[in-house]
Amino acid sequence: MGENAHYWVLLVYALVVIALVAGMIVASHFLGQKHMLRATREPFESGVVPVGYGRFRLPVQFYLIAMFFVIFDLEAAFLYAWASAVRQAGWSGYAVMAVFIITLLAALAYLWRVGALEWGPRPRRRVQAGGR
Repeated sequence: MGENAHYWVLLVYALVVIALVAGMIVASHFLGQKHMLRATREPFESGVVPVGYGRFRLPVQFYLIAMFFVIFDLEAAFLYAWASAVRQAGWSGYAVMAVFIITLLAALAYLWRVGALEWGPRPRRRVQAGGR
């Protein structure tokens, strides 16, 4: 028994998962609905007939907020994990976390500087007399 002794368990697990997923897909194909009436194609939500168009465009700021949430949510998760093991991590863990926070602050400062956090209309620059 060498280092690779337990990899067969992982292989068996992966094969069982693949077989289970394939089985569910095949079963849903045979057991699913076969008719395609007009009402079958309509979306249905809690017994309420949909009104309007469901595919509307969201402003870019929505995606910016979503990215900030993901970034700072991950930061909070990393900080929580570090805080729970701060004694075991020691000074090297502190240094790594300081570099992590400094990197995030540098990225935030860069975004602030280039105006990525400004959502309103951008002010127009006034042209001064004399062609400047």
